[in-house]
Amino acid sequence: MGTTDDEESDEFPPEKRLEAPNTGLIKAGIATIPDMETLQECVAYENAHQNRTQILRRLKWKAEELREDEG
Repeated sequence: MGTTDDEESDEFPPEKRLEAPNTGLIKAGIATIPDMETLQECVAYENAHQNRTQILRRLKWKAEELREDEG
């Protein structure tokens, strides 16, 4: 079986990106979000779990960056 996009994105589910043991890894997890869909999953995850203002702010910045890249 070939690797589908779904299988690939499952390697870095929101909990892996946002529950890293240190801030540097969380920043990296957010920086490497490839698209809006993944970003929205991360926002939903953060809202449902820890709801950290700092992390949500970083996700918002990433959303703005992704929108600029699309434009």
